[in-house]
Amino acid sequence: MDVAELSRGLDTIWVVLTAAMILLMEGGFALLEAGFVRQKNAVSIIMKVFVDIVFGALVFYFFGFAIMHGKDIGGLFGSTGFMLNGDLSHINLNISHETYWFFQCAFVIAVISIVSGAVAERIHFRAYILLTIAMTGIIYPLAGHWVWAIDGWLSKLGMIDFAGSAVIHALGGFAALAATLFIGPRIGKFSPDGKVNIVSPSNLPLASVGAFILWFGWFGFNAGSTLSATNAAIGHIAVTTMLSASAGGATCILFTMLRYRKADPPMVINGSLAGLVGITAGCAYVSEGAAIWIGAICGIAMVLVTEFMERKQIDDPVGAFAVHGISGSIGTLAVGLCAIPALTKGSGQGYYGLLYGGGWKLLGAQALGLVVIAFWGFVLTWGVLWLIRRIMPVRVSKDEELIGLDVGIHGVPAYSQESDFIDVDHITRS
Repeated sequence: MDVAELSRGLDTIWVVLTAAMILLMEGGFALLEAGFVRQKNAVSIIMKVFVDIVFGALVFYFFGFAIMHGKDIGGLFGSTGFMLNGDLSHINLNISHETYWFFQCAFVIAVISIVSGAVAERIHFRAYILLTIAMTGIIYPLAGHWVWAIDGWLSKLGMIDFAGSAVIHALGGFAALAATLFIGPRIGKFSPDGKVNIVSPSNLPLASVGAFILWFGWFGFNAGSTLSATNAAIGHIAVTTMLSASAGGATCILFTMLRYRKADPPMVINGSLAGLVGITAGCAYVSEGAAIWIGAICGIAMVLVTEFMERKQIDDPVGAFAVHGISGSIGTLAVGLCAIPALTKGSGQGYYGLLYGGGWKLLGAQALGLVVIAFWGFVLTWGVLWLIRRIMPVRVSKDEELIGLDVGIHGVPAYSQESDFIDVDHITRS
């Protein structure tokens, strides 16, 4: 085995392992969301995560990957790579196209999982399947092509989004906002007089375990985006990722103690996640100090936006928009301010942040890209849900929502109080 073969083998192992770490994040999403929602809707959360994985992978294989990474047409979309066939020679990596597909597949599944939490406890299961197909097959792949394809139009303008603060998190966050507004709040969340009624999480320890799994998987998310086991930036990426997440959580502890006179557990959980989201775009290009500031700002912004949404009677059970939409936006813009010249040399663009004398070019590209992606995610998601409502209900019935989606839609509770075996034949005869 020569050096080239050894390098290819190491890179393949690295990418497959980090992709598996990203896929494990689906377990984190499932536990986090199931812990945040009421007990009667836990199975519904799990089933939606399964939809994310199984439909997301198949749709991305059949046509999503081709639209996102196929041979470019006009900087807008790809045209080859359907079912991994056709000319993919423009993808010049040290790994196979199958390995690259697997890594990108893990990303696409994460996008729709962001939307999942925002519409928890009231979206119809069949409507969610159709939304998943649209998100993983069209909405996300097109935005991804614009930024990450060599000839994508936003890429040519110089936009930098290393691991997806904009393409994944801002897109998913604004899509989640559109879905939340379209479907409306849960029954009883807001009183007719405008009072906000607290919906207690069913299991905060479960939610915290989900957050820790997401945190673990994020190292695959960010460091894995090097697509190379020998990339010297891996250590720096891991450090900035850790520091931003820690700053987000620590800031939320202190900020909620000051604001509410007690540390708020759900806010602290989401604060660390906000820090992770915020650093995703610039983890390879900003300093450790900047990573701390990014995480801290994202944590505070998440708390304030969560409060604002409740005042406006926008019901987002897990804080998907505040965590992903807002923090993804902050992280995207932070690259335009804080990217270090020495670290951006290998990015392909060579631009660097305003604070380092780079001028307004990179910041302008980041701002334009963010606006386009946020608008795209919001409008397309709203349009897809409008089309779905023309053919089937988007929201469950009042009775199904009140009894809980676990029993009302899936026919089984998450937690059974019955300790004995059930005689199915006796029930049937009765």
